[in-house]
Amino acid sequence: MSQEKAPVTQAVRALRQHKVAFTEHLYDYVEKGGTAESSRQLGVPEHAVIKTLVMEDEHKKPLIVLMHGDCETSTRNLARQTGRKHVEPCTPEVANKHTGYLVGGTSPLGTKKPMPVYIERSILNLPRIYLNGGKRGFLVGLNPQDLLPVLKPEAVDVANPHGTE
Repeated sequence: MSQEKAPVTQAVRALRQHKVAFTEHLYDYVEKGGTAESSRQLGVPEHAVIKTLVMEDEHKKPLIVLMHGDCETSTRNLARQTGRKHVEPCTPEVANKHTGYLVGGTSPLGTKKPMPVYIERSILNLPRIYLNGGKRGFLVGLNPQDLLPVLKPEAVDVANPHGTE
């Protein structure tokens, strides 16, 4: 665990602007470590570490999905529930361009361009979540209800336990 000071990212600025209470959590970023690694280092359940997934529809229009760290997203169900024909993950380069963040440090807060945000409904039932703070190795802890006025996400039911589509 590094003792450096937490960065002031666009995500942190967005939280402060909306007066959302949050805690800062730095950890040693591990390439391809994902939510399993951050939850292990921070000692929090992987289910409460929320992935920010950048996807695009059949028209190449970007959207963000917030998903439990220990679940996969059913793109088929996501397309169905959002009235799209097809949804697939963006390439890292395209995701970086849409958000202004590097993959591995993508936050749904303070993105370069506004995008629709979809949140797995069960995330809203958790007392506390850990979301990327806009930099690799940096999560912010907060009450998921506090995201609602900031992101105005639409709740969806698209979670699959790891390894199923």
